[in-house]
Amino acid sequence: MGFIFARSERRISLESAAAIVGRLEPFGSVFGVFVDPTADDVAAAQRAIPSLRLQFSGDEPPELCERSARGHYFKAFHLGGGRPVREIIAEAASYPRGLPLFDAWHPDRKGGTGITFRWSDLREGDRPGSFAVSGGLTPENVGDCVRLLRPDAVDVRTGVETDGRKDKQKMRAFVRAVREADAQT
Repeated sequence: MGFIFARSERRISLESAAAIVGRLEPFGSVFGVFVDPTADDVAAAQRAIPSLRLQFSGDEPPELCERSARGHYFKAFHLGGGRPVREIIAEAASYPRGLPLFDAWHPDRKGGTGITFRWSDLREGDRPGSFAVSGGLTPENVGDCVRLLRPDAVDVRTGVETDGRKDKQKMRAFVRAVREADAQT
């Protein structure tokens, strides 16, 4: 489960997130999603939710991510916008404990756009051994993504929503599509 702590229409307060996590644990992993936070922002979230894992989705330098994380973390890299994929993949290597999360580039937003990137771009070159994919994934297309790229994880937000709320049917269909595609390869 991911909690958005960055500026967003989906932003949640630390207090509300901690209350939800208190009812969930130990049944799952919880992630805090940040976009260009300060070290103090991350530390405050970790104090409020001690089990919090981190996802950095902005232009955070490796030093901030490595210093803030208590282990592995997700680091988003946005594909598109004219930047060569090989350059982006090389940058991902400078985050030693970061699992690259490849998402679609948007000129004004760092996620939650519902936009896919050209998945075939990751088939070219030396992509990381472990990585995740985000960006415009839906129950209808996630199977194709999994079969093509074989990511270690997929991240979904808007693709399982109806009118801005999580849709149980879409969530179930999404998980089913991932499992079916994973079993085929």
